[in-house]
Amino acid sequence: MRLGIAVDSRMCMACYCCFMACKDEHCGHDSALSAAQPMMGQKWIDVREWERGDSSRRVKTASVPTLCAHCKDPACMKAAKDGAVYKREGGVVIIDPEKSKGQKQIADACPIGVVYWNEELEIPQKCTMCAELLEDPEYLSYLGDRSLVKPRCVEACPNKALIFGDLDDPNSEISKLIASEKNTPLPGLEDEKTLVKWLNVPTVYLAGTVYQPKELDEVLPGAVVKLTCRETGETWQTESNYFGDWEVEWLPKNKNIEIVIEAKGYKPVTYSAFTDADHYVDMTYLAKA
Repeated sequence: MRLGIAVDSRMCMACYCCFMACKDEHCGHDSALSAAQPMMGQKWIDVREWERGDSSRRVKTASVPTLCAHCKDPACMKAAKDGAVYKREGGVVIIDPEKSKGQKQIADACPIGVVYWNEELEIPQKCTMCAELLEDPEYLSYLGDRSLVKPRCVEACPNKALIFGDLDDPNSEISKLIASEKNTPLPGLEDEKTLVKWLNVPTVYLAGTVYQPKELDEVLPGAVVKLTCRETGETWQTESNYFGDWEVEWLPKNKNIEIVIEAKGYKPVTYSAFTDADHYVDMTYLAKA
């Protein structure tokens, strides 16, 4: 059995319930696996948010709950000395609060920046996946059903952006979710096998608005928008909606994209765009053919 967490960015609404539940569980008291989490300066689950878009016509936000990935081949473990970082049965990565004293290189080694340095105690700290809670017989007895035992962040999420379960069971909820959604590992973890899986993390979008001839000042629904990646030949297609808007998400980063906008009875228009970031391409006024 390998217990893990699926993080579905599409479902995260940045309510910070996961963050607060983690603080509630780990701040103010030590556990068998970790010293207490400081109230300030550490985010064992960090809801990372950013604003997307380069025009006031199409701006939106994205949020990605980010915690220790519990890697199969952890960089923090490679950096540690004297067995200060170890893995429990099932693969959960733990930093020993005594053996790790003075080993700041453990925090520095994390490729996604989720191992924190406690200046006061001089130890690195991070998410334990609530392993000490999941194995607490009193907590299990209180809930009465092992299937209800979850890390506090998962337990607190009101929108099911965090799903906990057995990664080795193909019929578990987490395994079915991972199989059905876009697997989007965070930068730095692309080649790493992890117990935490990120899904539907946005890449880049291109968007625009299609209008009828300028003198009419009317949008044009139903225009066909075709995108082609010049480097790979991959294509995407969509249509302008009732408001004349179109958008294509999940584009590959740092590619040259050709955009062709067509509508019956109008002359086609072609644009070029580079997916270094999210872009609102233009307001396109079509001319009669």
